Amino acid sequence: MELPVISTGNAPTMQNGHLTDRRKGITQFTVHIPDSDTRRGTPSSATTEARWSTLEFRIYTMVFAVVVPLMVWIPYKLSDKLHANYLNYAYRLSDGWIPGRKADISDPQYRTFRRNIPALIGLSVAYLACSRLFSAFQPRYFPQWTKTWFLVAFEVCMLLLLHGIGAFKIGLIVFINWALTAWAVRRVERGRAPTWLTPAIVWSFNGAMLFANDYYEGYSLKAIHSSLAFLDSHSGLLPRWHVNFNITMLRLISYGMDYHWASLNGRNDASPSHRLSAQSTPPTLPSSYKERVKTSLPLSAYSLADFFAYAIYPPLYIAGPIMSFNDFTWQIRYPAPPTRRALLNYAIRFLACLLTMEFVLHYLYVVAIKDSGAWHGDTPAELSMIGFWNLIVVWLKLLVPWRFFRLWALADGMDAPENMVRCMANNYSTMGFWRSWHRSYNLWTVRYIYVPLGGSDNLILATTLVFTFVALWHDLSFRLLTWGWLISLFILPEIIGKKILPASRYGRNSWYRHVCAAGAVCNILLMMIANLVGFAIGIEGVRYMLKELVATWQGVYFVIFACSCIFVGVQIMFEYREEELRQGVHRKC
Repeated sequence: MELPVISTGNAPTMQNGHLTDRRKGITQFTVHIPDSDTRRGTPSSATTEARWSTLEFRIYTMVFAVVVPLMVWIPYKLSDKLHANYLNYAYRLSDGWIPGRKADISDPQYRTFRRNIPALIGLSVAYLACSRLFSAFQPRYFPQWTKTWFLVAFEVCMLLLLHGIGAFKIGLIVFINWALTAWAVRRVERGRAPTWLTPAIVWSFNGAMLFANDYYEGYSLKAIHSSLAFLDSHSGLLPRWHVNFNITMLRLISYGMDYHWASLNGRNDASPSHRLSAQSTPPTLPSSYKERVKTSLPLSAYSLADFFAYAIYPPLYIAGPIMSFNDFTWQIRYPAPPTRRALLNYAIRFLACLLTMEFVLHYLYVVAIKDSGAWHGDTPAELSMIGFWNLIVVWLKLLVPWRFFRLWALADGMDAPENMVRCMANNYSTMGFWRSWHRSYNLWTVRYIYVPLGGSDNLILATTLVFTFVALWHDLSFRLLTWGWLISLFILPEIIGKKILPASRYGRNSWYRHVCAAGAVCNILLMMIANLVGFAIGIEGVRYMLKELVATWQGVYFVIFACSCIFVGVQIMFEYREEELRQGVHRKC
């Protein structure tokens, strides 16, 4: 079930090809997404009046003002040196920069990023300086060079620095992928092979690489011959290149499929819009995200150099966000950089996220508690907050790097998709949550898996296969596979609810919002369980936590209280989205 989407007339306006952000008030807390998720509204007499000043929402606000600080206070007390379980996890804590506080940087993924922030800043500054110098001197001294060739040159140096001998392995995989794709496209173009050949080769090769990279752990040269063992020691700053290669693999598939569809467009429509030379300017440039993704480039743009520049693009190489080949190449050829004000605002937003993460790590030691299993004797409320704040840490540990790399790309004039639109705790829809969480990956899976499999016409199968791929792509483990299947299963109640009580029919009834909120409470609980299994405490940890929550009357009373609080939170989420709609902002999450 979902609230009806109502657009109003107070919409964003276009200025120099960009949507001008006209959000006001509390809606500015949510990151601004250009026209991909914000669209012009149309006047509607059915627009709901703001509920913030009603008695109902004043009560909700009071509950909110009491419960949210309590949710912070509980894990803060669990992190106190005087707590009975403190010594059971204290060995996992490190010295912090806040006086009198330790830091819980026991999560290895974020610890690696945090430790390398100075090096990443140095790399980004070096890249941006070289990029600016190239742009300044290229017209006069290197007129025959394009931005693509600068990128290729810098990327080769960067790969050697980061991965040493691994750079040649990456280069070989990229080259083989390009050669196989180009060969298949030519065969299909000449009518010597069926159209499914290219997708089959692209997916088969990259799927094989996904498994082979994991199985052989980056391909030790010593395994080939003992005389090559010395080369393995020259592995650069990031020796385990295969760990981050999953992100690159998505780009390899994007290139192959975009090239395939461009080739089919060329065969089916020989009009000038499909057969432009690489140097010509199309009559109407694709200005929005959706237009850039769907509009094929001239076939000459799918060259090895363009492919390599896209696959290893420095700002997005390590962790994304993920861009499609079409989107990236259109922006390289016809850049539309953000304004200085927009860039500054995004930099401030990144710093706010980074400091938020630092305060969480210094005051709430929930990751160390979780990893040590130091929760015996804790109350149901304390157990639930350990799980909840571990999910917040998972959200932040992904949000901070993604915001950093997207900021780097924006500084280079590249508008990559925003990965996380809303706070983890500001989601009630299972479908909307996955559109917001790792959004660029969601856009990728929709374009290259969900839609080709039939989309909404084949909803259950397409969704199951999408989340199976997502789980295996993250990690070839049963735990993540269980997570993927749980997500597929937990999406069903929302789908069924929408079919039984569609907003188009019942949305104007006064009871509808409250029924939706009750359904959203169930959604949130199911999403928390699935993500605790996949990314926090695993199956056994969730089993123990659920047992403790329902095995005693104290636990049952707490569950009832927690569901009531979540109900209040959902009502505020509903009204927050209504406030966005009143300002002409419509998101799908």
